[in-house]
Amino acid sequence: MRFSITTALAFALFKSALASPGVSPASVAQSLDPGSSFDVEKVVTTPEILPNPDVVLLVDVTLSMGTAIDNIKANLDEVISRVTAQPGAQLAVASFGDLADPNGFQVNQPLTDSVSAIRAAVSSLTPAGGGDLEEDWINALYELSTGAVTFRGGSSRIIVLVSDESSHDPSGGHSLGDAIGALLAQRIRVIGVNIANLDSKGQATAVTAITGGIIIGSDADAVTNAIISGLKNLDVAVRPNVVSCDAGLTVEFNPTEIKVRSGTAVTFHETAKIAIDATQGVTLRCSVRFLLNGTPGGDVFIQSVAVTVNKGCDTCIPFPGQNLCHPTTSCAPTPYGTMCLTRPGYKADGVADNHVAVQWRMKWPVPGHEHRVAVKPGTSADTLCDPKYTGPDVCKEVLVSDCSTVALEGVRYDTDQKVMGDGEL
Repeated sequence: MRFSITTALAFALFKSALASPGVSPASVAQSLDPGSSFDVEKVVTTPEILPNPDVVLLVDVTLSMGTAIDNIKANLDEVISRVTAQPGAQLAVASFGDLADPNGFQVNQPLTDSVSAIRAAVSSLTPAGGGDLEEDWINALYELSTGAVTFRGGSSRIIVLVSDESSHDPSGGHSLGDAIGALLAQRIRVIGVNIANLDSKGQATAVTAITGGIIIGSDADAVTNAIISGLKNLDVAVRPNVVSCDAGLTVEFNPTEIKVRSGTAVTFHETAKIAIDATQGVTLRCSVRFLLNGTPGGDVFIQSVAVTVNKGCDTCIPFPGQNLCHPTTSCAPTPYGTMCLTRPGYKADGVADNHVAVQWRMKWPVPGHEHRVAVKPGTSADTLCDPKYTGPDVCKEVLVSDCSTVALEGVRYDTDQKVMGDGEL
């Protein structure tokens, strides 16, 4: 598109309606049975400007660029404010013309977070020279990619190329292919601000397409708006990265990566699973961060998952008027307190075998009672256990709950428990 003030205003209004960058919901808390899972939709809204940006303004300073340079000088603070809205942002200023001219290529200001230094560097840009149509920005791209500026590790690396003409090729002894190879090696994206004939030979299209950048057409008096538009329209690959998970809890995402334009939202389908042998009665946690082009996006892109593993072992009160056990069960003593026990060979009605918050078996101190199933008070239990399990394995499909931490209910029941421990139930 060709950039004008009207286009800039419409684009800014659209972007302002988007949600704040980050992941939603940022935290999830659930209770699950061992061996079960739950799903949640995760919405990740990407920032308009990529995280931790290193942005180099690469400006054509030949004589024909006077109006464009004046526009950059007059509106530079808008560019700076947009870029520095991202924590850790740095900018640099470089310029080029024809290599035969004194202003062939130079770094006017290395990467810095100093606003005053960037202002001073832009103020120093003076249009001059440029005897032929073509410039030497291919050489400038190559130089910036091979050490003329020092990019930080883990930064989002962007060169904003502003020019009104194509480049000599070769340029300073470097071909277009050389420049593209150097850019890719350093993971640098190029935004081309095309004032007139930047892409007349298709060179800018080749560079921006391969590096994941974009070309923005612009009038000479709207260059600053074009720069901002380009910075807000780069592709960003969003990928969930599981930082840590407690043993017994796993999280998976589908898809594993989504690529969109910066400033837009993507949705991931997340599945959290509890292992069948996970420790019951504890809360397990996972931490997930969402990477943007492989770079951490900051705290707002970190998600926490907390899952409490269900545990049974609910007790009953064996007194008239207080016994809430269903008629299909009996409030009877166990080594872990009085519980609603089913008849031998029966289990809860309509309840999953792993739903330990409602029905469970126990670890008995003396063998012989492992088949007994206990249920939550009020739960009916008139369903026969799976016939494939026989003898001491009857009702084996019902999970064992870790009742070892349940407090005994008093001396009166301690006596009964000892009797059951001797195998007399």
